Amino acid sequence: MITIRMEVSEIKYIIMLLIVIGLAIADLVTGWIKACVCEELRSSKMRRGGLGKLAEVVVMAAAVGSEIGFSVLGRYYGHELLASVTGELTAFSVFGYIFVMEAVSIIENYARIDPKARRIRNIIKKLAIFKEDNDKNE
Repeated sequence: MITIRMEVSEIKYIIMLLIVIGLAIADLVTGWIKACVCEELRSSKMRRGGLGKLAEVVVMAAAVGSEIGFSVLGRYYGHELLASVTGELTAFSVFGYIFVMEAVSIIENYARIDPKARRIRNIIKKLAIFKEDNDKNE
């Protein structure tokens, strides 16, 4: 019988992947509900959205894989601490970016679904102004 022993560091990456997958599914579902409510349901948008979510999961898996690879290289070359910090920084940076991006998208979808969500709309409008300012600077 094969036994698989998982360390705490490996479990945190599985949890990160599950969170990213959960957020991607929540974003797809709220996006679909928003499209139905606003009568903007388009298969091409759904296809692009689904492929984008799949790409997010692949990127997160690659970040986790890079952390594992850095750890192995660090042990091989005798620089475990540096490799560990580099890998964790990579994985947590990618996770943080995807987490924030998905959370904002879910909130945007909810604001379009529920017309009573005035506070959320005001926050989104402020974020949109901030985004426009950044786009002009580039």
